[in-house]
Formats: sequence, structure tokens, C-alpha cells
Amino acid sequence: MSQLLTVAAEEMENPLIPPIPELVIGLIAFVIVFGFLAKKLLPNINKVLEQRREAIEGGIEKAEAAQTEAQSVLEQYKAQLAEARHEAARLRQEAQEQGATLIAEMRAEGQRQREEIIAAGHSQLAADRKAAASALRQDVGQLATELAGKIVGESLEDHARQSRTIDRFLDGLDETASKAEATR
Repeated sequence: MSQLLTVAAEEMENPLIPPIPELVIGLIAFVIVFGFLAKKLLPNINKVLEQRREAIEGGIEKAEAAQTEAQSVLEQYKAQLAEARHEAARLRQEAQEQGATLIAEMRAEGQRQREEIIAAGHSQLAADRKAAASALRQDVGQLATELAGKIVGESLEDHARQSRTIDRFLDGLDETASKAEATR
């Protein structure tokens, strides 16, 4: 029976509930380990977490400041770029206006020089025509006098008469030429 009682007493013990001395020793060990962790490890963990939090917050602030500064620099760059484009357009317009003015001046100068050259050419042509007509009158008159002298058989050396005859002959030729030009 004593065996039965021991077996019954063992059966009465719950396997989920540990014996009291083990429970006390486990509880003391837990308090020692928890105390050690709370004294040594927990401050270091909190310190590292606080440093990380500060680094993250500082990084975010730095990133926001850098983004604000970058946005400011971008706006300045865009403003400078727009100003440079405006200045380039203005310079291009001025250059086109100056070019057009210069071309107009050069054309006017070229036209003036052309007119001067044409006028000088006409003057020279008229002078050459008069000189040629005068030389031709003298040569034709002399040849006509010599020919008339040979035909008549006597010398027609009277200069005044010779000039009048030649002038009448050439005037007649001029009238004939002007009538021919008028009929064209």
C-alpha cells in the first residue's frame, strides 16, 4: 500500500506546476539576469536607439535643408538661364538691325558710286564723241578738199571756203542721220 500511496501522490502532482524550490531558484535567477540586463545592457540599447533616432532626425533635417538649397539654386539657375536667353535674343536682334542698316548703307553707297561711274562714263563718252566728231570732220573735210581738188584739177586751198563747204556737207550728213534715226 505504501507503494500505492506514493504512486497516488506522484499522480497528484501536476506536471505543469514545478516544485516550489525550483520555482524559487528560477525566480531568483530571472531577477538576477533581468537586473543585470537592466543595469548593463538596457542603457546601452537605449543609448544606441537614441543616437539612431538623432541621426535619422538630423539626416532628415539635413536632407530637407539640402533639398531647399538645391531648389533655391535651381530657381536661380533657371532665372539666370532665362536672362541669358533674353540677352542673347536682344543681342541677336541688335545684330540683325545693325546688319540690315549696314546692308542698306552699303547698297546706298554702291548705288551712289554706280551713278557717279555712269555719269562719268556718259561725260567721257560725250567728250570722246565730240573729239571723234571734230577729228572726223577735219579728216573728212581734208579728204573731201583733196578729192575735189583732184576732180576739178586745181587746188582748193582757201581755208575759209574749205571750212564752209565741209561744214555744209557735214551738216547735211547730220540731218540725214538724224532723219534716219527718227524713222527707226
